[in-house]
Amino acid sequence: MFGNYLIGLREGLEASLVVCILVAYLVKTDRRDALRPVWLGIGIACALSLSFGALLEFGTQELTFEAQELIGGSLSIVSVGLVTWMVFWMKRTARHLRAELHGRLDTALAMGTGALVATAFLAVGREGLETALFVWASVRASGEGSSAPLIGVLLGIATAVVLGWLFYRGALRIDLARFFRWTGAMLVVVAAGVLAYGVHDLQEARFLGGLGNKAFDVSETVPPDSWYGTLLKGVLNFQPDPTVLQVVVWVLYVVPVLVLFFAGRNRSAAPPLRPADSPAG
Repeated sequence: MFGNYLIGLREGLEASLVVCILVAYLVKTDRRDALRPVWLGIGIACALSLSFGALLEFGTQELTFEAQELIGGSLSIVSVGLVTWMVFWMKRTARHLRAELHGRLDTALAMGTGALVATAFLAVGREGLETALFVWASVRASGEGSSAPLIGVLLGIATAVVLGWLFYRGALRIDLARFFRWTGAMLVVVAAGVLAYGVHDLQEARFLGGLGNKAFDVSETVPPDSWYGTLLKGVLNFQPDPTVLQVVVWVLYVVPVLVLFFAGRNRSAAPPLRPADSPAG
């Protein structure tokens, strides 16, 4: 559940910051007339993201087991690639995000209502589609039959919305560079588990061989139905009996990605979000 909460928090906060920057800029520049098309674009982006998530969840149920596993494994790998790109993108552009969005809004204001709707839709829609895909893949990887993963995601998004509102009101100051650095690192570990589970799906579909070649089996030491087994599964997508290929893929992903992520982190530090950045400031 924690891993899904982290996904909802991290992805939701990015979207909340984008919305906060767009709305605050229009309010501070006395262009409240442009708020309606901006909110329309944001609403369309949210609806599209929810529809995409529903399509992923219900669109494959009529397929054969092998086809479901093949699609699930492939989309899990795609989602890990997108999230990895997003983590590095935010690390690189966090400092300039506000100026970039302001420039897009200035251009859209000069072009008219349709451009404002499109600008808001594109700014939020990318985050929403990435979130829908990664949440779907993470919930599959968690293997929980309950609603706990979805509850974790919703709690994370709700927390992000509250934080975004506090940013907008100027009531909260946070070091965004540090926040995105450490949540990004934790998200890489979660993504590694999703990637390993994606490989597991492809092996179940017999696309990458079978599941017979186990790297180890600690099911008796860490029973999957125990509280600590459930905790490890929910946080790290831990599997007590992974195959050799799953372990190799996990290590080959998480080690170089974390090394590259923390390399030169001080050069890309983003300034804290201050009350002065909000309309209240």
